[in-house]
Amino acid sequence: MKARGTLVAAFGRQYEVRTDGGEILLCVPRGKKSRFACGDRVQVARSAPGQGVIEQLEERGSLLYRSDAWRQKLIAANATQVVVVVATEPSFSDDFVTRCICAAESQQLKSLIVLNKADLPAGLDAARTLLAPFAALDYPILELSALHDVDALRARLKDETSLLVGQSGMGKSTLTNALIPEARAETREISEVLDTGKHTTTFARLYDLPGGGGLIDSPGMQTFGLAHLDNAALEASFREFRPWDGQCRFRDCRHDSEPGCALRAAVADGRIAPRRLTQFLELRAECEQARKTAQGW
Repeated sequence: MKARGTLVAAFGRQYEVRTDGGEILLCVPRGKKSRFACGDRVQVARSAPGQGVIEQLEERGSLLYRSDAWRQKLIAANATQVVVVVATEPSFSDDFVTRCICAAESQQLKSLIVLNKADLPAGLDAARTLLAPFAALDYPILELSALHDVDALRARLKDETSLLVGQSGMGKSTLTNALIPEARAETREISEVLDTGKHTTTFARLYDLPGGGGLIDSPGMQTFGLAHLDNAALEASFREFRPWDGQCRFRDCRHDSEPGCALRAAVADGRIAPRRLTQFLELRAECEQARKTAQGW
């Protein structure tokens, strides 16, 4: 007997599917390929009590994944919003934030940045400085403490399917616990020696939010490759570049040192942050090299 449902957790080649009738089935894909992500809508066939086989993937509204020269890692499907979690401690990478936002922009999704542990003053000013270029681009930034009050974030999640992403140790699991107490997501102490968090979430899981919407908590990650974005898609994911699309003197301008480059002129005039153009050029070089490596060049 077949049923439709939502894939609510992904454990490698095993998946937890919640049917539209509310039944939870532990499922495996039919065949060798595993191409499913948390949030996917699927059709399953029951194979035993509490177990099933995924027969069909339904059309996705969005798909977020990261990639390098060797592989692609699916993160979440059918999200409507990406919530990038950073913190005052441990330190975070603005480059990582840029990559997450580029992935969201490439799928036409909303982006929201959450600065967690804002009650710890030691790293607050440094964190705000790193986030200032994103604030200038009108990406919303919420400052909060997951241990004290998450109401402002709760309001932003209503009626959205939001993916929580972030480097390890930023407090994603603590946020999940605060928003959905029954989730009981595991949390651990931050490793002060390494200035990084321990991986506490090892798989993606979709939770229903009280009052409407869903929350996908993903494993903490240190890298977010974008090798699947070609040069045009990557450039388009920087929203402040769009007004200058096609304005360079040369159609194939790479925005490095060519005369008449509209983007470099905008940087010189203060209309584009220098750091953002630098990040774009570095990302483009990384993606181009990854594609060459994948092709055996």
